[in-house]
Amino acid sequence: MVKQLSITKTSNIDQKYGELSVQLGALIGDEKNLYANLANVSAALKQAFDFFWVGFYLVDTPDELVLGPFQGPIACTRIKKSQGVCGACWEQGKTIIVDNVDNYPGHIACSTESKSEIVIPVFQDNKVIAILDIDSNQLDYFNAKDAVGLEKICQIISDTL
Repeated sequence: MVKQLSITKTSNIDQKYGELSVQLGALIGDEKNLYANLANVSAALKQAFDFFWVGFYLVDTPDELVLGPFQGPIACTRIKKSQGVCGACWEQGKTIIVDNVDNYPGHIACSTESKSEIVIPVFQDNKVIAILDIDSNQLDYFNAKDAVGLEKICQIISDTL
């Protein structure tokens, strides 16, 4: 089990996601508790990338997400299906990148400091069970490389379930 992250100081985002994915596999691979794994993934992403906010929303009812493990300022506790970026990601079952949250119709502003966002679904048995939500306090922060790296991390989570 990994007890400390070791991420090369580099601007190469592919390398950072690659190194993190390997270490997350070792960190959560033998642990079957979803909450423990999501907590460690949140902490690892925050540590490796210093995102403004990173955490999970879990499917709680057929039409509502509830806040799960996260790192960062306090957050919205419940999100309805199809509302905001997380609700849309859940409904569509696909990654969504928002360059400017102020321009996203129906964006739920948990923090006025959030400027851009990426959300990625976590699947179990072909159903979305959680949403990985990451916010930046900078506009236009996330790109396709982030999507690929974070989708791989969500797949690692799915594989441990």
